[in-house]
Amino acid sequence: MRAATIADRALVVADQPDPVPDSGQLLVRTRAAGVNAADLMQVQGGYPAPPGSPSDIPGLELAGEVVAVGRDVERFGPGDRVMAVVGGGAHAELVLVHERTALAVPDDTAWDEAGGFPEAFTTAHDALFTQCQLALGERLVVHGAAGGVGTAAVQLGAAAGAQVTATVRRAELRPAVAALGAQVVGPDEFASVGPFDVVLELVGGPNMAANLAALAVGGRICVIGAGAGGSAEINLHALMILRARISASTLRARPLEAKADAARRVERQVLPLLAAGRLRVPIAARFRLEQVGDAYERFAAPGKLGKVIVLMDA
Repeated sequence: MRAATIADRALVVADQPDPVPDSGQLLVRTRAAGVNAADLMQVQGGYPAPPGSPSDIPGLELAGEVVAVGRDVERFGPGDRVMAVVGGGAHAELVLVHERTALAVPDDTAWDEAGGFPEAFTTAHDALFTQCQLALGERLVVHGAAGGVGTAAVQLGAAAGAQVTATVRRAELRPAVAALGAQVVGPDEFASVGPFDVVLELVGGPNMAANLAALAVGGRICVIGAGAGGSAEINLHALMILRARISASTLRARPLEAKADAARRVERQVLPLLAAGRLRVPIAARFRLEQVGDAYERFAAPGKLGKVIVLMDA
């Protein structure tokens, strides 16, 4: 198979051995795969793949067709359309996926959207509803809302009946984010429309003091991104007075049981909305596998709305 391969902290497209499915695994021929921040970090040597995932092939999410199955597989078979979050290896023509983490691709969902769905929507759903218990009518602010996880979180919050505010730095992207179901403001303006019951932090440390100042009593902050900085000073007295909670989360390194649980929650609560056309995956750009280096450059550049997708040849 061909795969995006890490060599000297850069990407080349190279031939790799075809993977062979083991017990519980699906062998999936990739049709589309999203690019995520963890992929860039892995290429740069800062985020090694978890045990059992390819160390030299990045990629956290994909969609494609099952071409073979290992022992004891029960839910899927050859020809099924599936999508999944994986520990790595998604930027390749063939990928191993454990059937317990796989999701069925709805019939009317295009491959490019399916390839950008699993990581963004699973991460957003887990943070909002499992970590923060976002409830009907609560007030939610999503920082960095123009990215893949941000656009997913805005839509999920709106679908759940929350009052959603989104912060977007670039003014030209704000109307598109607003169309997903949010009141959109600049990063320095969100406190004026609070207080908020839930803060989804995708930017990092520079926002934390303002997040706490804009938090309602009993509010929750969940940190799932820190691209702007990983350090912050927190007023613990304010945290105590508000009876507030700060949590943080990643998805990639979780054990199989935890990943399977997150997938089943998305299967029950989110896939019906995708199948009904109530959710969409905004796509900023599409690249072929041979252009994977360009795809990573586009992902790292500012000014995009939604996902960057790598497409494989049929």
